[in-house]
Amino acid sequence: VQLQASGGGLVQPGGSLRLSCAVSGGTFNTYNMGWFRQAPGKEREFVATINHSEGTTYAADSVKGRFSISADNAKNMVYLQMNSLEPGDTAVYYCAAQQGFSSRYSATQVGRYAYWGQGTLVTVSS
Repeated sequence: VQLQASGGGLVQPGGSLRLSCAVSGGTFNTYNMGWFRQAPGKEREFVATINHSEGTTYAADSVKGRFSISADNAKNMVYLQMNSLEPGDTAVYYCAAQQGFSSRYSATQVGRYAYWGQGTLVTVSS
């Protein structure tokens, strides 16, 4: 499975961005998809995940109400809509894929994902 993230850039505080992740090489709707981010000097952290089989999404508390994850099965794409961006959201954002999570907790763990995209940089600054 290959993942290609895009859509990052420089945005002012309060602005919006939509990240995209193109997925190829696998059966798209059998994978749980996740977005993670890594700020300079910090560990990679969970942002949001979507479970295709259940049709459910889950987001980290730090972005809940501001970010939303969605998928387009016809295009094999996953999106992260980011609104009300804050300087603390500055990071490299990665999309990830994995089949068969046993729990929501598993879907939030970096080490549980086998496939990763290359990352796209989001900078929130005035």
